Amino acid sequence: MTLPIALGLVIFIPVTPVPTDRAVRAAITKALPPLASGATGHVEQKTCFACHNQTYPLIAFHEAGKRGFAVPPTLFADQIEHVTEFLDNNLDAYRTGKGTGGQVDTAGAALFALEMAGAKPGDATDAVVEYLLKTQPGQGHWRSTSNRPPTEASHFTATALAVRGLATWARGDLKAKANERSDAARSWLVKTKVTDTEDRVFRLIGLSSAKADRTAVSAAAFDLLRSQRPDGGWGQIDSLVSDPYATATALVALKWSGELGADHPSYRAGVRFLVGSQRADGTWRVRSRSKPFQPYYESGFPHGTNQFLSATASGWATAALALSLPVKP
Repeated sequence: MTLPIALGLVIFIPVTPVPTDRAVRAAITKALPPLASGATGHVEQKTCFACHNQTYPLIAFHEAGKRGFAVPPTLFADQIEHVTEFLDNNLDAYRTGKGTGGQVDTAGAALFALEMAGAKPGDATDAVVEYLLKTQPGQGHWRSTSNRPPTEASHFTATALAVRGLATWARGDLKAKANERSDAARSWLVKTKVTDTEDRVFRLIGLSSAKADRTAVSAAAFDLLRSQRPDGGWGQIDSLVSDPYATATALVALKWSGELGADHPSYRAGVRFLVGSQRADGTWRVRSRSKPFQPYYESGFPHGTNQFLSATASGWATAALALSLPVKP
């Protein structure tokens, strides 16, 4: 039972038509090519792993592929190869608990990317699991060491991705230790105060991944749902207008948690916001709030200096739209 429905809460009832499934499919079809270009372009130019051009576009292809959309034949294999090669080159750093640039943020996002691409466990995933178990012990959660809002600044994001990574990839002797860390993280996620949409989204994703009881998951979903705006979207923070990144991550978290169906008025309102804010080239543009510290390069995804957050937002937005459609055999 969905908590918001059980409480009789209606956050938003659209007063304009909600896009049809056909319109949603058209939006997804338009969105996938630039996402593929951005992911492929990064692999062709860089040896490092990049969550913005790899993890989040892969979420889009993972969900769209399950609903009958065409995925470039070698996309998943090429992305797995690139991410795994990056991890293989840093095996010792991960095994010893040193990690790489981005620390937990990078480790969690890399495991998430491999999950979405359908990779199999191996030395690389084992090493990252070891790293997550060794780093920041005794805190009950994982801390983000970056300051690149919204995607790499929240301890909730770092913790949720770490918990999901452990749940997906821990095996053998590491399984019991992974369960212990996840139990502690689950408690932290429940009791720690959230401050913005990013926190709320990844608290919900983290609790779902940590197999929290339904009461905790429902409460987190309710807290996220009640911050939806009258336009059907969510804003990253209270002082900002609704945008595709915050809206899409909220919808995906709510749908993945099982707390909001795609036919619920609030989900349909979010779909309407995303379809309405998609650009003619199939992407969603979101202005970056982070100070750049890496050399600029063109990945093949549009929007210049805003391309990385825009690629991230476009990946989540495409996934959110795909989740509104039925899975195809």
